[in-house]
Amino acid sequence: MNRQLVCVVGIVIRDGKILALRRAKDKDAAPGIWETVSGRVRLGEDPLDAVRREIEEETGLSISVEPRPVDVYTASRANVPMVVIVYRALYLSGEVSISVEHDDYSWVTHDGFVELTSLDRLVVAVERAMVLPILEEE
Repeated sequence: MNRQLVCVVGIVIRDGKILALRRAKDKDAAPGIWETVSGRVRLGEDPLDAVRREIEEETGLSISVEPRPVDVYTASRANVPMVVIVYRALYLSGEVSISVEHDDYSWVTHDGFVELTSLDRLVVAVERAMVLPILEEE
């Protein structure tokens, strides 16, 4: 069966820092790796709604997501191709409350994120998110 996943990434920014999350060591995909918020788009779900949902589920934060993606790229997970749509989210309020998908978090600078993660393509997306001008949510 041919299939392709559609996933979203939310790069949450607060005071010039990025929210980095470490995947729980018991996860089947990339255990222990540092990433940003990410997840699958459900069947029939709008990607913008999906990234808002994922940020709420994985962090509990109140955020504002910019409607225009900052990046789109392809990747694979367990040999299944994925289209990854990356959004920038601006922190509004709240304390991070991580889900069972992650076991640690840190607010880091761009350089700090580069040191933490091995996800090179995500680093490119984070760089773009950090330099693009701020847009208002629709």
